[in-house]
Amino acid sequence: MSEVARRRFLQGASGLGVAGVLGTGSASASSRYHWLSGDHHTHTQYSYDGMYTIEQQIRGALRHGTDWLVITDHGHAAHEAHSVEATAADIKRAQRKFPQLLLWHGMEWNVPGAEHATLFFEDCQDEAGVLRDFERQFDWRLNGAEASNPANERKALDAIRFLQTKIRNGTMKSALVFVNHPMRNGRVAPHELRNMRDLAPDIVVGMEGAPGAQGDGDPLRGPGGHRGGYANSPGSNSYAPYPPEAYRTYGGFDWMTAQVGGVWDSLLTEGRGWWITSNSDSHFNSRDTIVRVPEPGDQFDLTGKHLDPLDSGPPQVSPPYVDFFPGEFSRTVVGATRRTRGAVMEGLRAGRAWVSHGGLVDDLQFSIHGTGGSATLGGRLCVRRGSDVSVLVKARLATRPNSAGFIPRLRRLDLIKGALTGPTSSETLSTPHVKVERSYEPRWHYAVFTHTFRNVREPFYLRLRGTDGNRGAFEPQADTPGAANPWEDLWCYTNPIFVEVR
Repeated sequence: MSEVARRRFLQGASGLGVAGVLGTGSASASSRYHWLSGDHHTHTQYSYDGMYTIEQQIRGALRHGTDWLVITDHGHAAHEAHSVEATAADIKRAQRKFPQLLLWHGMEWNVPGAEHATLFFEDCQDEAGVLRDFERQFDWRLNGAEASNPANERKALDAIRFLQTKIRNGTMKSALVFVNHPMRNGRVAPHELRNMRDLAPDIVVGMEGAPGAQGDGDPLRGPGGHRGGYANSPGSNSYAPYPPEAYRTYGGFDWMTAQVGGVWDSLLTEGRGWWITSNSDSHFNSRDTIVRVPEPGDQFDLTGKHLDPLDSGPPQVSPPYVDFFPGEFSRTVVGATRRTRGAVMEGLRAGRAWVSHGGLVDDLQFSIHGTGGSATLGGRLCVRRGSDVSVLVKARLATRPNSAGFIPRLRRLDLIKGALTGPTSSETLSTPHVKVERSYEPRWHYAVFTHTFRNVREPFYLRLRGTDGNRGAFEPQADTPGAANPWEDLWCYTNPIFVEVR
């Protein structure tokens, strides 16, 4: 396909409509789910670098339309010693007070030999006790296993085996782990992602496609620096083959996700289910009037908790990080069969999720249809060799101002196709077998796009991304200080759908 053909736009909604391409009676495979917006990476006063009470985080999340939320305070000696039970008690009170929110007690795990990951459980007996035990044994802030070396990488795998044992013996129903901000310091190698995922594909299921702390790039409401705090260079524990450009965000998204044919695609082309999310990593939220109060320097070390912040102060102007409340800027929208914690976890585990920044789209449905039926995000559709596969995309564009005060406009959706090639080297960073198949330019508030792959002979996967087009380039551009205002470069991504051929 020529470059001109690759970039051609289908102006407006498809005149064929759904029935014209898929046949009468067809429906989007995504329509059977409750699509719930949430965040699995947030901090409170129980983090050494946090501030908010759990209730303050919840109220902020609810203001911005959040349906589910995981509290993930950092592993830390003072946290393990003092915070776990106190957090559990606060969360139980909050669950009674805010029944409309699906709420978890998780943690941000300092992964041996790597950096950070979200961990949370489903239906766990003695949840606080299990979290404390896990933190004591497997968090590198407590056991000195920070260095990137084979022994510490094995300890990270032992931590996953610990979770598997707890599931097998009935202590918990399930657990989920997501790798957080993978390229902020470049300390999680491709083989670590593959090894953890292959050991426990029902537990270690993905990574943050975009980091939190997006407000760090905002020159008006923040310092105008690097989005997500991605201002680093390779260090002693970084994976050496990563290039210097990998330590930056691109349209606010991690290099692993943003590069077509990059690390994420290299995992997908192998047929691995490896999913992305987008989260707030909320510590200190942009221009918030909730502010930290003065406290003794050893307050957290002695108690595992910062003093309750002041809820009527002047707007924060120079916090150590500039985040957003859950749902205020970043959303992970999950397809759940029911409005329950277990169903949300099942949706995340299945990859049934899409992510968006800045309210770029209100809704994004993506499904494929063929001889074997239909599938939506994270799903697999098996079709007969030589048959056709049809794609259905439904996008409902934003109609209300976001928290920055404007209505964003989705200017382009890209349909990305990758070949399924099977396993490669565990150190693989890229794949040449991925391309932008077609691009669409929405014109109306509700747009329907279709595409058909004829005479399918080989397996492949599809994913979507969208942009407001404000940076003017076809591919996401590196965010640099002075040109990294998060509100001026908005993107959305879906997880993939796989097509298998028999």
